[in-house]
This record gives sequence, C-alpha cells and structure tokens, in this order.
Amino acid sequence: MRGGYSGRGGFAFAGGRHSSSRSNDGSGYHGNPCLTMHQPWASLLVHGIKRVEGRSWPSPITGRLWIHAASKVPDPDTIKAMEDFYREIYAVNGITDIKFPDHYPVSRLLGCVEVVGCLRSEELVCWEHVPESVRLEGLTDFCWLCENPQKLVVPFEMRGYQGVYNLERRIYDGAVRGLSPVQGPLPVKFPLPDPRDPFSLKPGSLTFAANKTTLQKSASVTAAIAGAQAAATQFSKKDLKDATSSETGTQEQSWASHGDSSSVDGNVPSIVHGSTAYLQNQNQPSSFQSTPAYSQNPNSKPRRSPRLEFGGASNRLVAVALSELKQLSLSKNRAGQAVPRS
Repeated sequence: MRGGYSGRGGFAFAGGRHSSSRSNDGSGYHGNPCLTMHQPWASLLVHGIKRVEGRSWPSPITGRLWIHAASKVPDPDTIKAMEDFYREIYAVNGITDIKFPDHYPVSRLLGCVEVVGCLRSEELVCWEHVPESVRLEGLTDFCWLCENPQKLVVPFEMRGYQGVYNLERRIYDGAVRGLSPVQGPLPVKFPLPDPRDPFSLKPGSLTFAANKTTLQKSASVTAAIAGAQAAATQFSKKDLKDATSSETGTQEQSWASHGDSSSVDGNVPSIVHGSTAYLQNQNQPSSFQSTPAYSQNPNSKPRRSPRLEFGGASNRLVAVALSELKQLSLSKNRAGQAVPRS
C-alpha cells in the first residue's frame, strides 16, 4: 500500500489543507480559481503524477485550483517524452509502477488540486524534506506545490482563459459534485515553515547554507529532463506556427508573448476561441504576468472571465442594439444620397 511522503521521515496520505482558495496574504478571497494548461501536463497534474506546477510568476492563491485542459491535441511524441520523464524521476524514489492516464482529453475541465505554497526553483531543488523526485520537478522560476488531486468522473467541456481566472458558477456547481479523490504514485504533504501560518510556504521562506549542493542527477534522469524540455519547446513552436497560419493570426500571436510556452510544464499563454469580443477582452493587461510589481502585490485576485463580468444575455442585448444602430445609420446615409425625381 502506498502512502504519501510527509517530509518528516514518515508517510501519510496527502490530504488538502484548505477547503477554499484564498489570496496569499490571507485576505479571505473565496473564488473558484482555474488554470488552463496544455496536455499532457494538465492530466498528469490532476492524476497526482505531477506534483509541481511550474510558472514564470508566483502563485496568486493558496487553496483549491481547478485545472482545465487546453484545446491543443498533444502528439504521441510529447506524451511519450513526459511519461518517460516521470518514470525516470519516480524511479529515483523506487517507484516503478505508475498508472498514466488512458487518454488526455482537451477543452475539458479535468478536476482540481490544492496549492499549498510556492517556492523558487533554487529553493525546491535543495529542499531535503521532500522526495528527490519532487525536487527534480523544480525546472521553472516559480514552483507551485500541489497536493490532494481530485479528478472529475465526467470532465466538463468548456473554454479556458489566460492566467488564473474564476470558474463560472454554473460550471462550479456541477463540477464540485462530480469530484473523485486521486492517489498518485507518491503523494506529498509539503511541510510548512510555520505550521501556524498556512501561507508561510512562499518564495524566500526557505534558507540554505551557502555550500548547499543541489540534487545530483544520473545520466538517465538528465536525459529524461532534456527530453521533457525539448518536447515542451517543440510543442510551443507548433502552437505559434498554428496561430500564425490561422485566420486570426495577428490577434492570436499576441498571446504567445504572454505565457510560459517554453516551460517544461506546458503552461498556456491564452486559450480563447470564438468571437472578436472575447479575444479583445483577453488582450487587457493581466495582473498575473511575471513583473516585479506583481510579486510585490499579494492582494491580486484571479481575473474574472468575460462571461462572469457581463453575462451571456447582456452580450446578446448589446449585439442587437449595435446591429440596430448600424442599420439606422445605413438608412440615413441612403436617404441623404437619394436624388429626388423631377
């Protein structure tokens, strides 16, 4: 029977610490934050195989984070590279029996995880209180530490958005009833620097001696890491090529510069399809970009999606009104241009 690594010399099941998501300053934000990710990274996280989500920006929340799979279909080589990567790093901890997902659905809400903290890569790779396989996942600037994965029995079809955004209430109400707990190959309960403070596991919270050495990697692990990084880089190049050749190439190229598409973790710059209005809404400045201003502002809240802010009915009314105004303007122009008969 497998247990979860407790970080204190024993094993315990990795249950979630928080029942709701909150901003990292503890101000009490109770939204339903969601993150869109490329496959296969999204399913690997929800199935408990992936325990660290890498980003170029720190996590804006602590608590439940819903995971949505982007619309990009992963190719077999990308899936193989990532599965090989996890086989190698789990083997370091003696775990060889890994049950990978049977399939990697796209454009679906897959489930959720509990984000219990965030560290910089250089902190995670030196942290001896977590398994070596977890430390080997620290490949990006900021590492979101995830516990308690839960998957949806029936994934919900939906669109995703850039950055961390709020899940629509109607989707949340249906999804929260369809969650099923998942126990990964080696669940981890990340120890808090201050057990009394659930927000204490943050960048800069861990200190190590100057002569502290990072984790040593075998040749096979090094090769697996290189393969995973190459797969992610190639994946992002295909993404950009598809965007350039699409009908909305100019608009879609803009999101390529906003995300972490070169990351080994399959981050999604923006997954928005459909009307021009949605694309324009997504081009608004985001508070979740990797900037010094953001890292100093823990009060930032997950951005609300356009549907939540304006509602589908309101959008339709605006569209009808604009159409009627356009027709009225055209009628006036025709009347002014008409030549009276003698």
